Amino acid sequence: MTDDYPAPAADDIELVEVLRALGDPIRLEIVRKLADGERHCKTTEEWDLGVQKSTLSHHLRTLRESGVTLTIVDGRIHWLQLRRADLDARFPGLLDGVLTGVGD
Repeated sequence: MTDDYPAPAADDIELVEVLRALGDPIRLEIVRKLADGERHCKTTEEWDLGVQKSTLSHHLRTLRESGVTLTIVDGRIHWLQLRRADLDARFPGLLDGVLTGVGD
């Protein structure tokens, strides 16, 4: 079995990469939505961010490769999930600090 959506192990997540990923307004909006703790479908319609499918794919890949999210494959459905526990353990308070006031 191959991992079509590789993400770094929790111990390999780097702060610089996480901050770079979170520095984009669209990616920050994605993370804000994922902060509800639920899995979200990886479709353009789910996100309604006003970007093309290829642009959304780029943003989702950047979040995954930085260690912010995981992609979970369930048959034909691809789900996104925030790696909240991993990020909180590695960088305590980071997500809370970044998300404070976002979208309010």
